[in-house]
Amino acid sequence: MDSPEGPQLRPQSLMFAFFGGHVLEEGPLCVYSGSVIEVLARAGVGEQAVRSTLTRMVNRGLLRRQREGRRMYFGLTPQATEILWNGKKRLWDTGAVNDDWDGTWTLLGFSLPESWQRQRHDLRSRLTWSGFGPLYSGLWIAPGDFDVSALVSELGLAAHVKIFHATADEATDIGLMIRDTWDLDGVGARYADFDKRWTDRLGSDSDSDSVDPLGTRLRLTSEWLQIIRTDPRLPARHLPAAWPARSAHDTFHRIAEQTEAPARRMAAHLMETTPLRPS
Repeated sequence: MDSPEGPQLRPQSLMFAFFGGHVLEEGPLCVYSGSVIEVLARAGVGEQAVRSTLTRMVNRGLLRRQREGRRMYFGLTPQATEILWNGKKRLWDTGAVNDDWDGTWTLLGFSLPESWQRQRHDLRSRLTWSGFGPLYSGLWIAPGDFDVSALVSELGLAAHVKIFHATADEATDIGLMIRDTWDLDGVGARYADFDKRWTDRLGSDSDSDSVDPLGTRLRLTSEWLQIIRTDPRLPARHLPAAWPARSAHDTFHRIAEQTEAPARRMAAHLMETTPLRPS
C-alpha cells in the first residue's frame, strides 16, 4: 500500500537504483555488503530486507558474490548490466512526452495454445514494458516503429507471433482507440501524484530527505522508473492538453540534477569496493 510519502518501493528496485547510479559506470566493481546495507538504509530499507534481496538477486543471476577475507562483496552480472543500461537510457535519454511521433504503429498478433499460460503472461508483461497495449485480446499495438523480433525470439515464440508496421486509415479515430486500449486515467494519475508529492517535498526545508540527497535520489529514480515503465509514451497530439507527464518529467529532472553531486559524494564516502574478478 502507498504511504503519504509515496508508493511502496521494492528493495530490489532501490538496489538497482543504487548499482545503476553508483557502480555501473565505475568499472567492474563489487561492493561490500555492509556498504549496501548502510546506503539502502537511507532509502528506508532495513538490514534483513537488504540481505534477503542480495541473496535473491544472486539466485536470479543478477548479482555475483565475491569473498574477500571474511567480507562478502557483490557485483553486477552481464544480465544485470544489460538491464541497468536499458533502464539508464529510459531514465535519462527518453522523455516522458512523445512529441516526435511519425504516425506509424507496430502491431503484434499472437495465438498461443491454451495451456501456455506462463508464456502468455511473459509475453504480455514484456509487451507492456515495451509500450504495447491490447487493441484486441491477441492483437497488441504500440506507437512508432519498434523492432520486437529479439523480444519474441528470446521468449521462444517466433513461430506463434506475427509483426506488422502500419499507419492508421483516416476513418480510424486514433484518440478513441488510445482511450480504449490504454488506461490513460491511471497513467495520468501516477504522473500527477508524483509531480505533486515531489514538488511539495522540494519546497519543504523541514523535510528529512532534504538533508539526505542519497536516500532522496534512490527513491526518486526508483519511483520514476516504476512510473515510466507503465507509460507507453503515446503521441502527445492525441493526449489531453494538460497531460501531467510533461510537468512530472520536469520535476524529476530538476530534483535529479539538484541531488546528483551531493549523492555521489555521500555514496563515495559510504562505499567500500574492490575490483570484480573475472568469472
